[in-house]
Amino acid sequence: MPEAESEEEIDRFPRSKFLEGATLGLGGVIGGLVTVPVLGFAVAPAFLHQHTHNVDLGPIGDFTEGQFVVATFMVDPAAGEVSRRTAYVRNNGLLKNLPSFTILSNRCAHLGCPVQPNGPIFQDKEKIQKIKGGLEVRLIPTLPAGGFGCPCHGGQYDTEGNRTAGPPVRALDRYEYSIRNGNLWLGKTYSVGKVKGQGANAQIAKYPLAGPGEHVDGIESWLYPVDPPHG
Repeated sequence: MPEAESEEEIDRFPRSKFLEGATLGLGGVIGGLVTVPVLGFAVAPAFLHQHTHNVDLGPIGDFTEGQFVVATFMVDPAAGEVSRRTAYVRNNGLLKNLPSFTILSNRCAHLGCPVQPNGPIFQDKEKIQKIKGGLEVRLIPTLPAGGFGCPCHGGQYDTEGNRTAGPPVRALDRYEYSIRNGNLWLGKTYSVGKVKGQGANAQIAKYPLAGPGEHVDGIESWLYPVDPPHG
């Protein structure tokens, strides 16, 4: 009769080994679920066409030099009122014989609430522009001598959009622009770290569009996950 196998030889896969393998396997699955979306956000923008709607704000003669105007418009007419936006536009005069404009987004860099001018808005001087396709652009002069402020959480910005107080982590976003046949056209939005100087002579630290609350410069910008693409 063969000798009976020892208990140690029979128990080739003890419970501790099984639990260890199961734990490692589950950890790998969870790691994959977390990593794949992040990699997707990092790689997808290289393959996806991010459509940008350009907006005609009307003749540049409607923007008085040195004065801010509250401009409201739709970035995507097909989407209707849900796409209505507000920007603060200032004509800076000429820079190297070319028109210069400062165009600030009204989206607070803290949580995205709408910021407001810290000064009077002259509703009685509102001008409504009829542009191609029957769309309207509304222009209202304002005098934000104290810059701009967020009524939600107290964020404050100067007239160049730099953060001066409160919880925002960076300056206000800005719009790119172009001049076509004498009209001012808005392009895509971009984020700003800080602005040095003023008006036409301002030096702008420009970055790809980031979400509210996200740093775009300094060591803090490395502590945030990859930002998903913005339309």
